[in-house]
Amino acid sequence: MRIILLRHGQSLGNVDELAYCRIPDHALPLTETGERQARAAGSRVRGLLGGNRVAVYVSPYTRTRNTLRHLDLGALAERTTAEPRLREQDWGNLQDPVQQEVLKQQRHAFGHFFFRLPNGESGADVDDRLAAFLVDLEARMREPGHPADALVVSHGLTIRLLCRRLFGWSIELFESLSNLDTCEDRVLTDDGGGWRLDRPFEQWRDSPDGEVQGPLG
Repeated sequence: MRIILLRHGQSLGNVDELAYCRIPDHALPLTETGERQARAAGSRVRGLLGGNRVAVYVSPYTRTRNTLRHLDLGALAERTTAEPRLREQDWGNLQDPVQQEVLKQQRHAFGHFFFRLPNGESGADVDDRLAAFLVDLEARMREPGHPADALVVSHGLTIRLLCRRLFGWSIELFESLSNLDTCEDRVLTDDGGGWRLDRPFEQWRDSPDGEVQGPLG
């Protein structure tokens, strides 16, 4: 079994933080660059699939759904599920730029995992909903008729936390890792001996656990 993890393409919020003040996070569109990134990622994903069918699980946000559309998987996508548990960390509603800058500094000092955003979530909240999603996903992938490959189209922090939960990474290791770039992917494979990661995440600072993000394929 394989799970292909793909971050969405570049969105308006990635290049204009003030966009969060006038557009809800869930409605932020892709930029033209993001659309090009998604089309290029589609070629990579189709190559990974090698003609095999795939079950798709996608965050219901506009930028993730549009990324999936530009992948152009066609008939390879046997089933597509819009999965709310794959959404990005909730920062609340429309954001005030001054307040958000203060919150970002507080979150960085306090720790991304435990800091709770006012009217939003902590990283721990996201971790909890992803734990439930993973239980469901692994059960579905073992059902007769479910494709051996699953594609998860989601967000930077969400993907890191999904791997943290799957591999049992410490909070310190999780917080030392960088998000994937827009439309960057990682592939998880289970050949009967447990899940393996095809390559590590980049680390922006040292962790007490070192660089081990294993097991790596």
